[in-house]
Amino acid sequence: MMEKLHTGEVYSPEDPEIAAVQTACLEKLYEYNQTRPLEAQRRQALLKEMFAEIGEGCYIEPPFHANFGGRHCHFGKRVYANFNLTCVDDTHIFVGDYTLIGPNVMLITASHPMDHDARRKGLQMNKPVRIGKNCWIGAGAIILPGVTIGDDTVIGAGSVVTKDIPDRVVAVGNPCRVLRTIET
Repeated sequence: MMEKLHTGEVYSPEDPEIAAVQTACLEKLYEYNQTRPLEAQRRQALLKEMFAEIGEGCYIEPPFHANFGGRHCHFGKRVYANFNLTCVDDTHIFVGDYTLIGPNVMLITASHPMDHDARRKGLQMNKPVRIGKNCWIGAGAIILPGVTIGDDTVIGAGSVVTKDIPDRVVAVGNPCRVLRTIET
């Protein structure tokens, strides 16, 4: 079942092996969220243990929420995430260098089948999220499974991103749409 986390196939998150790995990850996440403001070095050490990849100079403001405690998160260098970042990291989330993430942003990889019988069984499937370099994700934005956001892009506060967004644009709304190109 663990392999199905990353293939897009339907699987049961209640599988004992998945549950054991997830619980261990959530223990580290709990520890991270209990750190004191003056414990910057401890926070950095914990992020290195928790994340698949964490670049130099990254800062994630607690509280941080993640299904697997960041285990499937790949953050580039100098990524900043404000309070209450939620990473539904049942599969991989990639965030490029120098990206800024506002408070209360959700990066979601998990989805559930349309078939009600499959949902009743608790089944789900996952698609990765990719955010480019030097992006700004505004407060309260929601990035849905399988979405890719291009480099140098700004996503407006409160946007719900349901489809890919290209490089160097400002995109806003629900559903999120390109508003204009960013001239360089």
